[in-house]
Amino acid sequence: MLTTIGLEVHVQLGSKTKIFCGCEVLFGSAPNKNVCPVCLGLPGSLPVLNKQVFYLGLKAVLALGGEPSTFVKFDRKNYFYPDLPKGYQISQYDHPLGKGGVIEVMAGGQIKKIRINRLHLEEDAGKLLHDQSPDSSVVDLNRAGTPLAEIVSEPDLESAEQAYEYLTFLKALMRAVGASECDMEKGQLRCDANVSIRKNASDPLGKRVEIKNLNSFKAVKAAIEHEVERQSLAYEKGEVIAQETRLWDDTRQKTFSMRSKEEAHDYRYFPEPDLVPFTLKKEEIEKIRATLPELPKAKLSRFIAQYGLSAYDAGILTQEKEEADFFESCVKHSSPKTVANWMTGPVAAYVNAKSISFSELGLKQEWLIEMIKLVESSAISFQAAKEKLLPEVIEQKKEPRQVMKEKGLEQVSDDTQLMQWISEVIQANPKVVADFKSGKEAAAMFLVGQAMKKSQGKANPIKVKELMILKLSQTS
Repeated sequence: MLTTIGLEVHVQLGSKTKIFCGCEVLFGSAPNKNVCPVCLGLPGSLPVLNKQVFYLGLKAVLALGGEPSTFVKFDRKNYFYPDLPKGYQISQYDHPLGKGGVIEVMAGGQIKKIRINRLHLEEDAGKLLHDQSPDSSVVDLNRAGTPLAEIVSEPDLESAEQAYEYLTFLKALMRAVGASECDMEKGQLRCDANVSIRKNASDPLGKRVEIKNLNSFKAVKAAIEHEVERQSLAYEKGEVIAQETRLWDDTRQKTFSMRSKEEAHDYRYFPEPDLVPFTLKKEEIEKIRATLPELPKAKLSRFIAQYGLSAYDAGILTQEKEEADFFESCVKHSSPKTVANWMTGPVAAYVNAKSISFSELGLKQEWLIEMIKLVESSAISFQAAKEKLLPEVIEQKKEPRQVMKEKGLEQVSDDTQLMQWISEVIQANPKVVADFKSGKEAAAMFLVGQAMKKSQGKANPIKVKELMILKLSQTS
């Protein structure tokens, strides 16, 4: 079976105010606090386009490599739902802000080019709350009018892994140009996935199933994998796959039917009469293009060429602008490979374990440099530094040398103490010692590991290895 996937990503643009009014965009406000006649859809209120939103959207188009439209027009997308007070959404239909562009992803060891169909601007709807009362739902319109850029891919994705990598790169791109922070917990990046299957490449595309309620990249990956399996089983049984919208249940790890899938004509698009179309001069587009920073793809290539990093390490270090800047500051004081090993190893492991972003870590550049120097000077072992020193430094926000002394993490290089641990390990592992004597040199490394474990990571690993080999050669 062949899988075809297209993604529709809503990115909240980083304006302090809404797209068509002056209400503040602020996460976590009391319900219906940040509203006015425009975003409430009251009769007689008129929208005015937020200039900053427009230019942030234009930056996003250019960052994707798309072609901006010189004719700018808005449309009404008509549908009726309690969180849409006007009964329509101001969006863009036949003249999106930009068309085209490409995102390259690495998945399964291969580079895959994902074409961008379009990027258009639109306002967000409100939010229905179902947990405030046992017998009714209420609506919070704080989000109504929040500026969004909807980025629609072509159906070029072929796996959940590719979709995950696409979203990861798209987030990095939007953050790099300052279009959005893309914080999914605050609703700043949301994704709908369209999934279909077919037997052969020559067959027409299968029935498209849209999956909603995807609140994390992990959920996107899991939902696509589940939906591909669900559709494949239905196909094998000869069942008809309905074109529909399905919701992802993260707790049950499955999708369930929500409604039949709408088509464009169902929304009865027509030009927005309260917003006059206008033209955009090419000189103005080029002026915005000139403000674009170094983009993640270019930065990745530069990191490989300038610092001699692997594509893997460079890919990790350029996912977040803050992380890339941090790395470049640190390499002024240490070797690029050493800094990269720390950032893609212990630091990345800590970030992943805490489910935070690098920008939320709070690690200072001088702290990492000091930890590197402490390890290089044999003041502390790398194992103790990564497992005990790094977490303590981050959580206590103290200088590494101070934490090392307070926690007694200094590396032990004294031969007498090391030989005591080595002797205890040799006595406790006679079979492994016999293996070494019979020619299995790898057995010595197991014993070295046991000695390091006995020392709680404090022992100097180089000296432990030297003394262990010496002791084993003397053991009868």
